[in-house]
Amino acid sequence: MASSVCSPLLFLSLVFLAAAVHANIGDFDEYWQKRAEAAQIKASESYNPDPTSATNDFNQAVHRAVDKSSNSTTRRELRGKKQYKGPCLATNPIDRCWRCRSDWAHHRKRLASCAKGFGRRAAGGKNGRFYVVTDPSDKDVQNPKPGTLRYAVIQDEPLWIVFARSMIIRLSQELIVNSYKTIDARGANVHVAHGAQITIQFAHHVIIHNLHIHDIKPASGGMIRDSRGHYGLRTRSDGDAISIYGSSNIWVDHVSMSNCADGLVDAIMGSTAITVSNCHMTNHNDVMLFGASDSYAGDALMQVTVAFNHFGRGLVQRMPRCRWGFVHVVNNDYTHWLMYAVGGSTHPTIMSQGNRYIAPPNLAAKEVTKRDYAPESVWRSWTWRSEGDLLMNGAFFVESGPAFVRKYTKHEMIKAKPGTFVRRLTRFSGSLNCKYNQAKEISESGNMDKGNGKEQQGDTQQELAQTLVSLLRSIGGTTMLYVSRGLRDDIRAALVAVRTTSYIELLESARTVELELGILETSRGREKEAFQIYIRTHAEERWSQFFPRRGY
Repeated sequence: MASSVCSPLLFLSLVFLAAAVHANIGDFDEYWQKRAEAAQIKASESYNPDPTSATNDFNQAVHRAVDKSSNSTTRRELRGKKQYKGPCLATNPIDRCWRCRSDWAHHRKRLASCAKGFGRRAAGGKNGRFYVVTDPSDKDVQNPKPGTLRYAVIQDEPLWIVFARSMIIRLSQELIVNSYKTIDARGANVHVAHGAQITIQFAHHVIIHNLHIHDIKPASGGMIRDSRGHYGLRTRSDGDAISIYGSSNIWVDHVSMSNCADGLVDAIMGSTAITVSNCHMTNHNDVMLFGASDSYAGDALMQVTVAFNHFGRGLVQRMPRCRWGFVHVVNNDYTHWLMYAVGGSTHPTIMSQGNRYIAPPNLAAKEVTKRDYAPESVWRSWTWRSEGDLLMNGAFFVESGPAFVRKYTKHEMIKAKPGTFVRRLTRFSGSLNCKYNQAKEISESGNMDKGNGKEQQGDTQQELAQTLVSLLRSIGGTTMLYVSRGLRDDIRAALVAVRTTSYIELLESARTVELELGILETSRGREKEAFQIYIRTHAEERWSQFFPRRGY
């Protein structure tokens, strides 16, 4: 097994440089060479030589979640209107880890322990501070403005990125996400739309959660900053919703995607350890592409989990289309396709378990699967297996290859939940309408769902304060009496995001942090002193008129 893993790894290292022109990198300089080498090492570390063990762990988690909820929730209760308005329901193991908890906004980083499948180790910005996006603009891609999403994702440190309010972000050029970042849009209605794509290139440990991404277009390229210390020439971007290139430990969850120029999720050039879950995809042709080329053997390392997604209206094909790697397609709801659902070439391994496939009326499109560029005598040896899938309206899955040969004990062998459970498991796919301080949510059992992850330790007062430094810089030495209403709203949202109710303590601490970091110029000493005097001499109830404790 070791030799079979090392061979594609060696090949991958040799072709990184040659493939740079296809990576939208106009100048594959020393910075990108080092980043590509680091990405290769991370990919090899993330590769699982026994992928069926990961699928078994996933199926076991689904059984626990469904069995726990089935004691009190009948299938009849899950039927009804498309927009659910009842008590909180967390119907799959990922959602049960964090949803239906009234304190989700106080423990955002709990999400990082909730992933399942091959991308389950994606840490995102779990070990970093919070960063609050307050500005939806994207005017300067070479020197991004503080407060923007672009400024946040290029930082070299781990960051958990949240949003001060609902916004529409129109990217002027592709957004290049650095390693150890979480983009967490819970609590706001955030659309990345009518602009360029999100690119995760030669990066690792990235989580994208609860966004709307639609109407993405190709962008011309140019000089674009990709980290704090580097910018370089980029060629034209493709117009994907999310492009994953040579990256590992990636988790895309609860994202609504539609109508992009190229793919919705493309994972290519040696990317691995990826989970795409709880997403809702509509109105698109080439939905997901896993594997760059029939000639690129480096994608043999690719391992992807596609779970709990709803493939909805207006989709045509590639849900996904796979090359070379191992793809676990499990408990998804395929309600629409025009050509086919799952396809591929160059002998990928596809395990389809517990999905619901509803074929279109077209008699020529009833087959779920499609194999390209190989006669039947060749693709008959490819391992494509269907287990527990629900095939409706004449849908049929053409299996091939041998059954999986891994031996399980009777305690290890866990079959996937069958396709009859899919409607429940995918009921809340797509971006969620999470709100701060809403009425206490309850799970289907009527009790608070404690989840199955360890409680995150609270951040220190100083760490929390740092998330407000950028906002406080705009306050300067003026009193809060003269702060604009918009800025007060931004600070209020930031306070909620970092879970604190003592505004005086937080602002005092933030001011201390700001002074220690030397952010304010010494020439503003008088203003700083005036601000500190103002804090000391005004009672906390005076501040409550600007920051009410309840009601937001």
